[in-house]
Amino acid sequence: MTAPLVEASSAATSHTTGFPSIRPRRLRRTSQLRQLVSETALAPSDFIEPLFVAEGVRERVPVPSMPGVFQLSISELVREAREIESLHLPAIIVFGIPDAKDQLGTGAYSRDGIVQRAVRAVKDACPNLVVITDVCLCEYTSHGHCGVVSDGAVLNDPTLELLARTAVSHADAGADIVAPSDMMDGRVGAIRRALDESGHVDTPILSYAAKYASAFYGPFREAAESTPQFGDRRSYQMDVGNAREALREVELDLQEGADMVMVKPALAFLDVIWRVKQTVAVPVGAYNVSGEYAMVKAAAERGWIDGPAITLEILTGIKRAGADFILTYHAREAARALGWG
Repeated sequence: MTAPLVEASSAATSHTTGFPSIRPRRLRRTSQLRQLVSETALAPSDFIEPLFVAEGVRERVPVPSMPGVFQLSISELVREAREIESLHLPAIIVFGIPDAKDQLGTGAYSRDGIVQRAVRAVKDACPNLVVITDVCLCEYTSHGHCGVVSDGAVLNDPTLELLARTAVSHADAGADIVAPSDMMDGRVGAIRRALDESGHVDTPILSYAAKYASAFYGPFREAAESTPQFGDRRSYQMDVGNAREALREVELDLQEGADMVMVKPALAFLDVIWRVKQTVAVPVGAYNVSGEYAMVKAAAERGWIDGPAITLEILTGIKRAGADFILTYHAREAARALGWG
């Protein structure tokens, strides 16, 4: 009596181990089914939009290599912030371009610097919008490097005090989060101590922990007017071939007090985003940088690609790799493509 039961059970098992019983296309048949079982879904809350505010700009100046991106006056920055908030985007990150530069980048940590005044204006107009500030010196130094320069070398330790002063001045102005992007060793610890000593114990640090010396930054340097006047940044930004080193940089920044970490750029470093996400228990961001944005825009303008579809696919890939949030110049157009606004 038992043998036929065993045979029947074996037949049933063999029948369900593959085609034609198993058909993955069943769950792709309609858009509703595909949406129901989607593993990765984008929402406006995933995006942070970078904005450039500049001294001496009457309203807005287009950035030629980044269609749709502008250097903005403070009043135009506020207008953009209101629109961003209306699309349910949670945050912006602000980069400043001063009207004068010097060897020590003093405009970066001036109480009345362009970023400091811009932050106060945005927080007055949009108190619920999260305002992140980029903490670096490159936009403010006459040599275009991210730290103090002596005899052609970028000095690490003398730069830390200036970065800490910059971060405190941003927090004093009302910044919700400060984001050091310079890649000096020890800067997160120096900024954390300075923030705490100045009463900003609740101001989080979003560290550009794994920032690579990438060729994808060209359009940003045009927008921020931050191209180095000599040499390059390879002595402090990471080598593009290294992934284990990124984990070390992340670990060190967390030990020094970083609350969140970022990988930059995104597309060529999806594996690094994945590795970091699997390693840490803090939020992980990724920066979909200017060159990545510019390539999509250039190809779309020529009719070579479907720009909106490519944009959503790229952002989905970055999120699927592990990014909890994405800094992207596509933020508003992506929100609209997702049906917001």
